[in-house]
Amino acid sequence: MPTDAGLVPAEPQMTVTELTQPLAQFIREIVAAAAGQWGLEKPDPAPETLGARWHQGRLVLHPADPALQTKEVPLEVFFHKIVLMRNQLRVLEQKINAHPRLSEAEKVEMQQYLTRCYGSMTTFNVLFKDKEDQF
Repeated sequence: MPTDAGLVPAEPQMTVTELTQPLAQFIREIVAAAAGQWGLEKPDPAPETLGARWHQGRLVLHPADPALQTKEVPLEVFFHKIVLMRNQLRVLEQKINAHPRLSEAEKVEMQQYLTRCYGSMTTFNVLFKDKEDQF
């Protein structure tokens, strides 16, 4: 009996250009690389980079007209959208810099628009726990 002998099933393996590694590890690396290249991020309901004082907080928008309903959004959801926007801006910046047909002057011009976008987003820096994650 395999269980009596202490045998366990081998993890599936694959060889890619003479590189042998566990299949699960290979798949994780490929998925992570593809997600990074596409600017995708795993959804996180409570982002780790959100400052502790904001956890479980709510963003409340009150319209000028008191007859209209207020809008409440969990800060984790709002923060997640801000982080996604920051990540998409970074991907756009990389694509602009790597674009083969844009001239250097065109790249600089587009970079100025991105810089202005980052500047507009600095309002939300107060939400970030770590300074290096800010805009």
